Amino acid sequence: MIEQEQVEHGKKKIAWAMAHMPLLAQLRHEFAEERPLAGHRVGMSIHLEAKTACLALLLRTAGAELVVTGSNPLSTQDDVAEALSAEGIAVYAKHGASETEYFDDLRRVLATEPDLILDDGGDLVNLLHNEIDLEIRGGCEETTTGVHRLRILERNGELRFPMYAVNDAKMKYLFDNRYGTGQSVWDGIMRSTNLLIAGKNVLVAGYGWCGRGIAMRARGLGARVLVCEVDPVRAVEAVMDGFSLGPMEKMIEQADFLITATGCRDVVTEGAFARAKDGLVMANAGHFDVEIDKLVLSTLATEQTDVRDGIRQFKLGDGRQLYLLGDGRLVNLVLGDGHPVEIMDISFALQALTICKIVNSDRLPPAVYAVPDEIDERVARMKLAALGVGIDSLTNEQQTYLGLPVA
Repeated sequence: MIEQEQVEHGKKKIAWAMAHMPLLAQLRHEFAEERPLAGHRVGMSIHLEAKTACLALLLRTAGAELVVTGSNPLSTQDDVAEALSAEGIAVYAKHGASETEYFDDLRRVLATEPDLILDDGGDLVNLLHNEIDLEIRGGCEETTTGVHRLRILERNGELRFPMYAVNDAKMKYLFDNRYGTGQSVWDGIMRSTNLLIAGKNVLVAGYGWCGRGIAMRARGLGARVLVCEVDPVRAVEAVMDGFSLGPMEKMIEQADFLITATGCRDVVTEGAFARAKDGLVMANAGHFDVEIDKLVLSTLATEQTDVRDGIRQFKLGDGRQLYLLGDGRLVNLVLGDGHPVEIMDISFALQALTICKIVNSDRLPPAVYAVPDEIDERVARMKLAALGVGIDSLTNEQQTYLGLPVA
């Protein structure tokens, strides 16, 4: 596809997403008048596809100068990147970038000296702490993994600027992590494999909000769901939600599909591979490609073959064949389009309002901050209005009974 065709194709994808993002449309109208980010430069590291392009365009409408790169070399959609560049936004990203190219692009973003950061996974913030010293006003982190990395910096007394844990906002994790991941992971798996899910055994490693969503959707597709978990409370939840629970090396013997969603490394390794059922299809829904041990799998394999776009077959010495989707990277973005548009409309409304909160407030000391309740509630009410749904309100007497201030 020649460059202009790519631009037009990317613009169509962005326009489709934008037409189904009513919360961002409302904010776009407000920001065009108020321009709350005028005079600020935002450095974005994010999965670069149509919905994130809508967020970038919204922030520009708010007056910000934008510099954008990807947060995963296999999730960048080149047509969207070209379309965003054609809109005058600086983009440093390409699909399939090597590790060196990927980090060079992150450095190019930081070389423009942004004062606000919008990160997805923590690589941009990590570079700011290990290589590059900039005066950062503050930023937002979108993911579970990224927030975990921030909390390590905070705990070690190393965090240099304030960061909001957008991932931990209720309007994010209850919807994006659960309903977004739940649908988009299966979209990526089914689109790439064309295999039936009904009647199969699906093993979900990790029963956080993402794992819950994946398990819920697997059951809806007719699968029998198995769960592995290290947290005893979440393990009890999985059992009471009606799923079979057990350790990885036992449960993998039954699994036809395995999806990791833990945010940790070495979840599926040699002991599990040794017991895996012939024909097992493996996918990862965690941010980094460290949950399924690709190095060990490659060592165990006597033969490797790319049998379908995004699917690699590993033939083991005993004749068993295991399949890895998307090179063990985020299957919903590497082999799909990521979360549904309406889900990211919610998450990106949170991101945009939180970025504006940073510049409209007094400077904060370095720490990881919760998204203010008023932003969470505003986004919830915006979503209800977009759905055309009304809710009840407490009476003055009820507010008094509950010990709440009466307006």
